[in-house]
Amino acid sequence: MPDIKWVAIFAVLLAVAVFAAWKSAISYRIKVVEQKMGSVEEKAREIIDEALKTAESRKREALLEAKEESLKTKNELEKETRERRSELQRYEKRVLTKEETLDRKTEALEKKESRLSAREAELDKLRDKVEALEGQRLAELERISGLTSEQAKDYLLKTVEDEVKHETAMLVKELESKAKEEADKKAKDYVVTAIQKCAADHVAETTISVVQLPNDEMKGRIIGREGRNIRTLETMTGVDLIIDDTPEAVILSAFDPIRREVARIALEKLIVDGRIHPARIEEMVEKAQKEVEVMIREEGEAATLEVGVHSIHPELIKLLGRMKFRTSYGQNALKHSIEVAQLSGLLAGEIGADVRLAKRAGLLHDIGKSVDHDMEGSHIQIGVDLCRKYKESPIIINAVEAHHGDVEPETLIACIVQAADTISAARPGARRETLETYTNRLKQLEDIANSFKGVDKSFAIQAGREVRVMVVPEQVSDDDMALLARDLSKQIESELEYPGQIKVNVIRESRATEYAK
Repeated sequence: MPDIKWVAIFAVLLAVAVFAAWKSAISYRIKVVEQKMGSVEEKAREIIDEALKTAESRKREALLEAKEESLKTKNELEKETRERRSELQRYEKRVLTKEETLDRKTEALEKKESRLSAREAELDKLRDKVEALEGQRLAELERISGLTSEQAKDYLLKTVEDEVKHETAMLVKELESKAKEEADKKAKDYVVTAIQKCAADHVAETTISVVQLPNDEMKGRIIGREGRNIRTLETMTGVDLIIDDTPEAVILSAFDPIRREVARIALEKLIVDGRIHPARIEEMVEKAQKEVEVMIREEGEAATLEVGVHSIHPELIKLLGRMKFRTSYGQNALKHSIEVAQLSGLLAGEIGADVRLAKRAGLLHDIGKSVDHDMEGSHIQIGVDLCRKYKESPIIINAVEAHHGDVEPETLIACIVQAADTISAARPGARRETLETYTNRLKQLEDIANSFKGVDKSFAIQAGREVRVMVVPEQVSDDDMALLARDLSKQIESELEYPGQIKVNVIRESRATEYAK
């Protein structure tokens, strides 16, 4: 029991000692914290004081800078104000000077106006006086001459008109004679040289072909039972077979030479084969068509080789070959094109132009004729469209378009092709025309001549190569003859189409008749 008591007392004492130690430790820590807090507050006060001092100094510096900037701005504004004030003063001086100048000019103008008004009044008086004198002079002239002023004016105008007409006629004659002397000589030399170097056939194409038969019995086989063979052949080829009394011959008639050639080849093959019936006819016609197509291509290639023109589009070559079976006034179109190409090259060589380009233009100038039966439009427009389609040069296109004078030639090549085309078409034996076309052309020629004032009679002679015009002497003077011939030739050129040239002869005859009694 006593032990437990001492233990309890010891425990109480130990607890009191521990509590006392803990309390002393707590108080010590509080003191330490209070000391630290005091030092922190002092530092904070120091920092705040230093920041206040810095802010005050910066405030003073900013105020100083603001004052300096305001002073600077004030000085600049004052300077600018002074400059503007001085500039306004200068403008004011200039305005005042101009006002003074304007005042002086206004005074001067007023003085001039007053002087001009005075002079105008004097001039009015002088004008009235001159008009009065002019009236007196005209009256005196009318009294002396016996003519009124209108009659005198008409007389003077007629005199001047006659003099001008005479001088114009003389000048026209002189210029034409000089131009003809030089141009005709050179042109004849060039044309003669070209014609001498170019030889061509004088052959006229026809619209029929004759197929020779081995015997007259073959005619019956060609006709066939109830005419079925001949009907099949005509239907397949589009030609007319004429079987008449001509011994050992059959005539093929068609305006399309390609069809006629196909029919001729097919019929010759049938005659050689001997088996003539509708199925065989169809087979032979197909073979003949293929042969003609090959022939067309070969003819086109041969034409380009003969002329020496290369790099032509294959389709244009085929169209050239088709021209072998096309005629114009009986002249073969392909031979005509080759001839024009050769003549164009020769003429180009004479005058120093591009020979190859001239030959190309001459060869293609009538290319539209190869398809003009199948397409609408003139062969010129069709040819232009074909050349554009196959990328020919603008020079070639203009030559094709201008070779009949439908448009103005833009290059020397186009003029050369015009001349070569005319030479080829106009040479003797090249072309032939029907009697109706020939007589119509002669009648039109005489009608054009008779339409002019002062023409008495006109006669177309030398197959339309010359027109002789008889004029009334009282209505047409010698000077008027030159102008009449020129106007007549221009109208013929604009209204008629013809190969070559037409000579216009104007004849004026004066007669004096008296009777002795």
